[in-house]
Amino acid sequence: MATNEQRREAAKRKLAAQQAHRVERAEKRKRTTTIAAVATVVVVALVAGAVYLVASAWSGPDGTDPAAAAQGGGPDTSGLPTAPLPQRPTALPASVDCSYPASPEPASKPVAPPAGGQVSAEGTTPATLETSAGPVDLTLDRALAPCTVNSFVHLVQQGFYNDTSCHRLTTSPGLQVLQCGDPTGRGNGGPGYSFADEVFPELTYGRGLLAMANAGPDTNGSQFFMIYGDAQLPPNYTVFGSIGPQGLATLDEVAQGGESVGSGDGTPNIPVDIRTASAG
Repeated sequence: MATNEQRREAAKRKLAAQQAHRVERAEKRKRTTTIAAVATVVVVALVAGAVYLVASAWSGPDGTDPAAAAQGGGPDTSGLPTAPLPQRPTALPASVDCSYPASPEPASKPVAPPAGGQVSAEGTTPATLETSAGPVDLTLDRALAPCTVNSFVHLVQQGFYNDTSCHRLTTSPGLQVLQCGDPTGRGNGGPGYSFADEVFPELTYGRGLLAMANAGPDTNGSQFFMIYGDAQLPPNYTVFGSIGPQGLATLDEVAQGGESVGSGDGTPNIPVDIRTASAG
């Protein structure tokens, strides 16, 4: 039979074991909480980055050299293949109805909106941007986006794009575009009217495509972007044409010059001033 002293010693050992077990459980909970907190921070950072990319993407991998980017240099995309022009799953009729209502923001440069009504949805139209960095040859596709092509040609014929600057170059993997079409050069200007998106779920983006920038559904105006590399974007941006060999050579040179901020999104270091634009 155990003595009182033995029982006391056994009780002490049991209490010590219980305390050690509680300490171990507390430490385990602390480690788990820390890991969860770190994981939450990482997830939030990744989501924030994705949201920024989409929100900024008027909203491509390229093998960008981080050291070159830090020095203001950009990617060499000259060897990348061009993407085929998207095809509508169902062809449009010979003509479609287009409308160009006034937008809440006034025009950044005097221009009248295009006449609404029936617009041809057939054929292509050549266009050229004569820029300070070199020529950019374009082919506008009415069968793909007739209302957009009609607006673009109208703005070109009105001289809206003459003497304007391309204000945004993105060089990071996932988004490699040059954005133009704002007479203010700040990224918030437009023609004083808007028009509907001409998109479809199968729409994809890639090198050599010309698309409309927007600030949300059906807010197209005058701003557009030219894809010289990759563009991982949702099908929310109207593609209305393609960029020719001269234009891609110009864009590749501008891209290699990098952008002003060094973060992958800023003003191009090689200025791209549209001196004149022509179409037809």
